[in-house]
Amino acid sequence: MASDIVTRKLEVDAAGDAEPAGNASHPRLEAGSAASAPSRHVRRRGPLSPLTRRILAINALAPALLVVALLYLDQYQAGLVDATVDSLSTQGELIAGALAEGAVATPEDLLSLDTEAARQIVRRLIVTTDSRVRLFDDTGKLVADSRQLRAAGRAVVTRALPPPEQRSWLWGVAEVAYNWIFTLLPPDEDLPVYIERLNQTAQDYDEVELALGGDKAMEVRDFGEGMRIISVAVPVQGLRKVLGALLLTVDSREIDSRIRAERLGILEFFAGVLAITVMLSLFLAGTIARPIRRLALAAERVRRGQGRRNTIPDFTDREDEIGDLSGALREMTLSLYHRLDAIEAFAADVAHEIKNPLTSLRSAVETLARTSDPERQRRLMAIIEDDVQRLDRLISDISSASRLDAELSRAETRPIALDTMLQTVVDIYRQTAKPGMPEIALVLDGSNCIVSGIEQRLGQVVRNLLDNAISFSPPGGKVRLQAGRAGDLVRITVEDDGPGLPEDKLEAVFDRFYSERPAGEKYGSHSGLGLSISRQIVEAHDGSIRAANRHDPAGRVIGARFVVELPVE
Repeated sequence: MASDIVTRKLEVDAAGDAEPAGNASHPRLEAGSAASAPSRHVRRRGPLSPLTRRILAINALAPALLVVALLYLDQYQAGLVDATVDSLSTQGELIAGALAEGAVATPEDLLSLDTEAARQIVRRLIVTTDSRVRLFDDTGKLVADSRQLRAAGRAVVTRALPPPEQRSWLWGVAEVAYNWIFTLLPPDEDLPVYIERLNQTAQDYDEVELALGGDKAMEVRDFGEGMRIISVAVPVQGLRKVLGALLLTVDSREIDSRIRAERLGILEFFAGVLAITVMLSLFLAGTIARPIRRLALAAERVRRGQGRRNTIPDFTDREDEIGDLSGALREMTLSLYHRLDAIEAFAADVAHEIKNPLTSLRSAVETLARTSDPERQRRLMAIIEDDVQRLDRLISDISSASRLDAELSRAETRPIALDTMLQTVVDIYRQTAKPGMPEIALVLDGSNCIVSGIEQRLGQVVRNLLDNAISFSPPGGKVRLQAGRAGDLVRITVEDDGPGLPEDKLEAVFDRFYSERPAGEKYGSHSGLGLSISRQIVEAHDGSIRAANRHDPAGRVIGARFVVELPVE
């Protein structure tokens, strides 16, 4: 039971020096409980993801706005109206000229229109135009109307119908869209309503009154159901006297038909462009949304821990931002798995290291309870005290090692002058040196040894290496500490005159709990974490640390050498 309690305590310390379980409000415990809280997992969506819908909306918006502008602000319509006005003006001037020449009566030297002659001339000339022609005399009275003249002459107006058109399905779609759009759009302008009275006079039409005053005028009126009436009034003059006014009108059916055909053509073209845009947008969304969704699902599987190893899809061959994201997620996941493996190995190593002093402690306690010999009890108490001290030292070192990673990630780095730091460390050792302690020789090459890092932790590395070298050096030996530039690196070397290291253990000495102590040293006085912590600190500073043996000219081992290399600031 006691062994289980101590083991659980070590597991808590290794996880980050947690607070007691009773402190439920502690922020660390609250943060740690997030794993059990409901997560915002990757939601299942329809066939079109939100990103796909956004891409479609953005890509379709620009051509849609352009088409609306073409349909609503088209100058083509104004041009057709102007052309119609010009045509009516030309026809009106021709008819007015003919009336001025052939339909003028001159009683008592007063010029006036001959009503019957005017009607005959209008009847003959209206066959050349599709417009409606009305003639008003100088008093404003209507004297001729082409609609009545045609009916009186029983003229039959014929017009050839166009052949049936073979239209595509896009044309049908465009026509439906056209009708729908123009039921929503407001009218182009506020036009006066066309009203035709039973007994018409010049006062019913402003442009006719202007024409009776000698000015040519035009007007556009709303005829209802989206159609307009375009009218032009031309004065009929003889010898500079206004004899009457000629009003020519035409509806906008032909103009609307041509505008409709143009707009339907635009909509048909837009339908084709929209179809291409949708297909390209879906392709673009597929190259963006689907890979991101696959990455999100893979990350969700990693978070849920489904399976020992979950592979993140590899899109690095895309050579774009999604490829960068894929590579970063893959590296992050690999680092996470390595960290999990390290935590498992660390827990196993801790359990193994704790069992030895616990086994010894339990055996001593059980034996102490059964013996009555005072001398033996004294020796057993000494063993228990040593085991307790060893456990305390192990727990402290394990706690420091477990917190190291988090501290290194949170601490801010700053430029450090290594020569000054090393000189300070050596001065402290010299001032606190005990009798028989090996001499420490500091050698600096005088170069600019500036690195970026955490001074306290780099000092810890140097102290660990010096402590290790001092413990292995014989009485009267020497420990050499050197520092200098090596290209873009700063190199720190610690050498001793001890027995050296086993050639097959030069890498293993940096493993956790590895201990290769000199003969005669008290067992259990070191936890075997010093060099492991040193490597962890150096690698966190983007550096490297290695071990080697020193040899004399004859090839005999004359000591150990540890080399630390850090990038220059």
